Amino acid sequence: MRNTLTNQHYNSKKQVGATMLGMLFIGGLLVFVALLAMKIFPAYQEFFSVKKIVRNMNKDSLSAMSKGEIIASFNKRVEADYVTVIKGSDLSIDKNSAGETEVTAKYQVVTPLFGNISAQIDFETNGK
Repeated sequence: MRNTLTNQHYNSKKQVGATMLGMLFIGGLLVFVALLAMKIFPAYQEFFSVKKIVRNMNKDSLSAMSKGEIIASFNKRVEADYVTVIKGSDLSIDKNSAGETEVTAKYQVVTPLFGNISAQIDFETNGK
């Protein structure tokens, strides 16, 4: 009699936990997110380098420099920071409302993810 009561007691409790299929799904999702982050992170790392370069250039007195000198200065700074996604010829060099020369950068990065799927990321910085 006692054995029957203990078996009924154990059977009345429901098991709680993740199934193998659920764990595989979550693991696959985590791997996918990690791979996506590893593919996209270098583009953002280069963007922050470009943003720093443009910010530093806008702090300098650009009004005394010609467009060619500004482009050459940008190319030297980009080369020192190992940035490959943008060149000085891609910059927008204009005068702001105060009449000072200002440099802005606007560009796109296309990163292949897997197969024929790519991520296109648009970046724009005015150095502020």
